[in-house]
Amino acid sequence: MAVAPRGSSAVAPAALTLANHTCRQIAIRLLPFLFILYITNYLDRTSVAYAAIGMSRTLGFSDRVFGLGAGVFFVSYVALQIPGALMVERWGARRCITVILIAWGSLTVLTGLVHTPGQLYGARLLLGAAEAGFFPGVVVYLSHWFIREDRAKAGSNFMAAIPLSFIVGSPLAGWILGHPWLGVDGWRWLFVLEGMPAVLLGTVAYFVLQDWPREAAWLAPEQRQWIEQRLEEEKPRLERSITAWQAMRSGPILLLGSVAFLQYFMFYTFAFWLPTMLKRQSGFSDFRVGLLGTLPYVATLIAMLINGWHSDKTGERRWHSAVPMFIGVIALFGLITLPASMKVAVVLFTLLGISEAFLPVFWAMPTEILSESAAAAGVGLVNAMGSVAGFAGPFAFGYLNNRTGSFSSGLALMMACGIVGGLLVLRVPASRVPAAISSS
Repeated sequence: MAVAPRGSSAVAPAALTLANHTCRQIAIRLLPFLFILYITNYLDRTSVAYAAIGMSRTLGFSDRVFGLGAGVFFVSYVALQIPGALMVERWGARRCITVILIAWGSLTVLTGLVHTPGQLYGARLLLGAAEAGFFPGVVVYLSHWFIREDRAKAGSNFMAAIPLSFIVGSPLAGWILGHPWLGVDGWRWLFVLEGMPAVLLGTVAYFVLQDWPREAAWLAPEQRQWIEQRLEEEKPRLERSITAWQAMRSGPILLLGSVAFLQYFMFYTFAFWLPTMLKRQSGFSDFRVGLLGTLPYVATLIAMLINGWHSDKTGERRWHSAVPMFIGVIALFGLITLPASMKVAVVLFTLLGISEAFLPVFWAMPTEILSESAAAAGVGLVNAMGSVAGFAGPFAFGYLNNRTGSFSSGLALMMACGIVGGLLVLRVPASRVPAAISSS
């Protein structure tokens, strides 16, 4: 017997109450914990941004070494994303997410032991491999629990975790950097103290997460029956998925991937180099640099929520993706051309943070312009193309700094990416079904 959509008038009041209560209970049980895991994920991934300040002092690492160390993470991260997702699907999310968390937390702690550039590169490469399966694995996991009409809302919670992780992590990292303990440098403690929560949360995940609704003792039998039946009804029937090779020849997918690469080039360069730029320009203490480093991400969080809400309200995607990028371009132009001033720089860095309001709107586009069979392969390829910029951006910025002795060349390269990316996103095909009429 088919299950009517939750919002359908054909649903009896009792059934509607059961559906709403079940979906709400699943969201309350799973999303806060997964949200905390994603914050921890970003803290561990980007802890090297603040550790670089201490590394340059005690180990003498150059900008080029740091840029390569920050970027090499994404070599293994990109290469193992698809195998990581398949591993979660085959062996179960509870076991895999537990192992992933403990592995990446342990490797973050061990990064505090590095003394040479080679050791830094090796630690970052291993960390990328350990974290690769987490995000695609959680996407797979959400599809086991959330019906289609709730899946986008569930996924959007992870986007908010990105700026929040920086808001929490920046002042914390700055404080830890300035407090050596037991004769050990603060930057080494930073890796230890930010890696340990992942190890602990990995252990907790084994007991909190269940792979499927049928295993959830915290749902009533009728709730388990309803969600399992609804998810079964939504499984695609007789639909042929496109291959990775076909996805690589798809114009819309390649266009989306190019936009993702250009925008991620801006984002990851900014995320990894902001603490160093603030430190060198201001000369402030590590803790004060950490406090200032939160301002751009507060702006990111606010702009992300407003931009996503307004895009959903109007049904418009392209301009809501392009305008944040153009705002970032204006900020970068100011950083390059205006006279050096710490107050002006902080304002412009904060304005640059608004460019990340691009993310939730952009990631609503692939499933709206691609057929369902193409979306699965398309989203994976777009995400992989974008993540390559996680290596290219920080490395290129560090290389240019080393060659020129100035941040201006790297900022100009970021600005060029913003201009081209903003123009390209305006060429993305319109949604097959405009959001304003999608209920028809």
